[in-house]
Amino acid sequence: RWKMNGTELKLEPDSRYRLVAGDLVISNPVKSKDSGSYQCVASNSRGTVVSREASLRFGFLQEFSAEERDPVKITEGWGVMFTCSPPPHYPGLSYRWLLNEFPNFIPTDGRRFISQTTGNLYIAKTEASDTGNYSCFATSHIDFITKSVFSKFSRLSLAAEDARQFPPSIKARFPADTYALTGQAVTLECFAFGNPVPRIKWRKLDGPQSSKWIGSEPLLQIQQAGFEDEGTYECEAENAKGRDTHQGRIIIHAQPDWLDVISDTEADIGSDLRWSCVASGKPRPTVRWLRDGQPLTSQNRIEVRGGELRFSKLVQEDSGMYQCVAENKHGTVYASAELTVQALAPDFRLNPVKRLIPAARSGKVIIPCQPRAAPKATVLWTKGTELLVNSSRVTITAGGTLILQNISKSDEGKYTCFAENPMGKANSTGILSVRDATKITLAPSSADINVGENLTLQCHASHDPTMDLTFTWSLDDFPIDFDKSEGHYRRASAKEAIGDLSISNAQLRHSGRYTCTAQTVVDSASESATLTVRGPPGPPGGVVVRDIGDTSVQLSWSRGFDNHSPIARYLIEARTLLSSQWKQMRTNPVNIEGNAETAQVVNLIPWMDYEFRVLASNILGIGEPSLPSSKIRTKEAAPTVAPSGLGGGGGAPNELIITWTPMLRDYQNGDGFGYIVSFRRKGSQAWLRARVPHAESLHFVYRNESIAPYTPFEVKIKAYNRRGEGPESLTAIVYSAEEEPKAAPYRVIAKSVLSSEMDVSWEPVEQGEVTGVLLGYEIRYWKDGDKEEAADRVRTAGLVTSAHVTGLNPNTVYHVSVRAYNRAGTGPPSPSTNVTTTRPPPKRPPGNISWTFSGSTVSIKWDPVVAKADESAVTGYKMLYRQDSHSAPTLYLASKSQIDIPIPEDFTHAFVQIRVTGPGGDGTPAEVHILRNSGTSMMVEDSGTRPAPHIVVITTNSLLMVALISSLEL
Repeated sequence: RWKMNGTELKLEPDSRYRLVAGDLVISNPVKSKDSGSYQCVASNSRGTVVSREASLRFGFLQEFSAEERDPVKITEGWGVMFTCSPPPHYPGLSYRWLLNEFPNFIPTDGRRFISQTTGNLYIAKTEASDTGNYSCFATSHIDFITKSVFSKFSRLSLAAEDARQFPPSIKARFPADTYALTGQAVTLECFAFGNPVPRIKWRKLDGPQSSKWIGSEPLLQIQQAGFEDEGTYECEAENAKGRDTHQGRIIIHAQPDWLDVISDTEADIGSDLRWSCVASGKPRPTVRWLRDGQPLTSQNRIEVRGGELRFSKLVQEDSGMYQCVAENKHGTVYASAELTVQALAPDFRLNPVKRLIPAARSGKVIIPCQPRAAPKATVLWTKGTELLVNSSRVTITAGGTLILQNISKSDEGKYTCFAENPMGKANSTGILSVRDATKITLAPSSADINVGENLTLQCHASHDPTMDLTFTWSLDDFPIDFDKSEGHYRRASAKEAIGDLSISNAQLRHSGRYTCTAQTVVDSASESATLTVRGPPGPPGGVVVRDIGDTSVQLSWSRGFDNHSPIARYLIEARTLLSSQWKQMRTNPVNIEGNAETAQVVNLIPWMDYEFRVLASNILGIGEPSLPSSKIRTKEAAPTVAPSGLGGGGGAPNELIITWTPMLRDYQNGDGFGYIVSFRRKGSQAWLRARVPHAESLHFVYRNESIAPYTPFEVKIKAYNRRGEGPESLTAIVYSAEEEPKAAPYRVIAKSVLSSEMDVSWEPVEQGEVTGVLLGYEIRYWKDGDKEEAADRVRTAGLVTSAHVTGLNPNTVYHVSVRAYNRAGTGPPSPSTNVTTTRPPPKRPPGNISWTFSGSTVSIKWDPVVAKADESAVTGYKMLYRQDSHSAPTLYLASKSQIDIPIPEDFTHAFVQIRVTGPGGDGTPAEVHILRNSGTSMMVEDSGTRPAPHIVVITTNSLLMVALISSLEL
């Protein structure tokens, strides 16, 4: 059955509601009628349970207001915000902004930001390109349906003025308190106006890494938030003019989750029962109870107290289905169980007394009596006809179990358990048989060994010959599993009375008390011995860092286990946030004696995060390391090394560009890191200085109209941080920007080589006509009738004065010019020259190929190829000859349509390719496969185009063979 808002739905034949295998199907759902809370109710003869509630809501997105939006006019360089004011909707929306027209969407970058909370658009610093019309574009996603609407446009106009720089001002702020559920994603938004555009940074103010920045984007996103993410977060916006901050808390809540739940229970009539349900959650969940789907409260024999349900003196009417429900404002969870109240006469069919009960002489035997009964049965024991009562040797427990001690042969006989309750009575009988006791005859002996050595612990025993004997071993009372011992343990003998244990490649964990147990079905005997395994020391404990300086710290630790061999010395290792590898550190004293528990670590990097660990060693080796210390950061210090890779050059006219290699985190030594660049014209006295902030900076550009092209400057650099300045680098010579070459190459000659290639040569420009370094020459070539702007280009490197150009069209007129170039660009062009590429070679391959054998020679002939009017002349032929598919080919040249080729005596076949050659290059090849057959002549038909197969006709006196030979790639 189904309920809506607590009322049962009537599932009539003509209703919009249908039940399909328990599922509720709603036809043509309507918001006004079907929105609400739904709950499923399941019933059978044993009881009723209800499901958790499901909420049905209808998604919608209305249109934006039709009112016109006010235009916005501000000074260029200032920040601006456009409000979205989205229309009524459910569920949430995603937002984008249009500029001028669809689909010109505004990208989000460091200068522009779109809040996905409010839909507002923020521009940190406006630019001339921002002028235009803006519209908020809102999109709703419901399952597979997407709907979008957009607002009226708002016009942005910018007043062109020299905008002054101003410090950041945070405009998009996250709330003072942000609530989230565990496992969900949390997003905080922070964006600021400012000129220059501010940089955004995030950090968590409480916790072990409160000083560490954890993000650098306008959005701080935490995937699958947990309670450890709860706390206060700070967003900082910073530029060259100042900084602004904003703080807020993330508060993590949790839906109810069961820690302890009820389970199906069978209880005796008249007994008491206590059920408990415990749930976690934040806020703390409340717990209520249901019986057969109805609320359960305290009454008569039933007490309901929060998550606890108690029954006194159960009756059969208490049977049924029970549910405990835990809920807070974030959700509800249900747990269900069936209670069955039983009333049964004693019954031994499931648990009879064991028929044959063996027992060891002088030992003890335990005989359970466990009939099924409700309520619990009263139990009596007899031996034969004798009623047994508690005595020095006989004990009958409250649960009905019979215990006999110091057993002798006279205790043999029949033992019967009688059970009775108000519902009836029953009994069950077993026979006790007394056997000889098990004894250890050779016990294991204690021993001392080193790690990696082998040992055998002996254990022999005697037992009753009518029973099987088994040996088991335990280490410190934990049974040894031979199959999971990784080969360290094995049984040393297969004899029944010998249970020796062999230990191979002993490790420290194998130290302890070994117990050998010889066991039969009636008794057991045990003996123990102690094994001491000596090895390298265990890990030291409690590593503490104090007296933190810029290059040193003081470490202390507590002594670990020496593993039965005195500790000789200690080693200290550390790792930084830059590397996960542990490295041994220098210490004071250099050698740390084994009785020490403190030492100074020296030669550390200032302003660096470190973790430390300690290792102990003895004559048997170095032990396992301690757990890492808590992370610390050494104090800041001024930089101690100068930046490297100082150089530069290039750029626009009147510029001096100075470059260097950004310094690694290892060498920054403190916050507020940057570079100080000093430079002067070579030969002058006064130095100019410039500060370049940020460690990742790698260049500085100095602009001045007085800088002549390719002027040498002396340059040096040093690093600084908020603790001071570091040493200066060596002085380097850097040249200001070059200017393009002023002269052009001359005497340009272009010569066609093949139908698609040409060679170009020229006389070089004089070195004095190039300011800076001549990098090479650029050849430009274009077809007659085309514009020079569409020319193809080929560049040479260095001082070469010729180039080979490929990829040309045959029989085409080209114009060619050459320019010199350097880093500033290309110089003026040379006077252009013309060249006409040759006509292409004939397309038709040689045809009617035939060959004859004469002694050690094969003579190959073919029909001459005659060039057409639009093809280049034929000056000869090229033949590529290969003995087989694995040998290297040999090239032969022929001026006529015939050639003689020497062949070896054992010649059987060869592959041949023949093509024409001439001024336009090589033509299409004809390919044949030559076979040797005494008295045979061969003729090959015209192959046509290259991919077609060749028909080879071989004629003999009495046989006609026709072979299809595929085209061969030689």
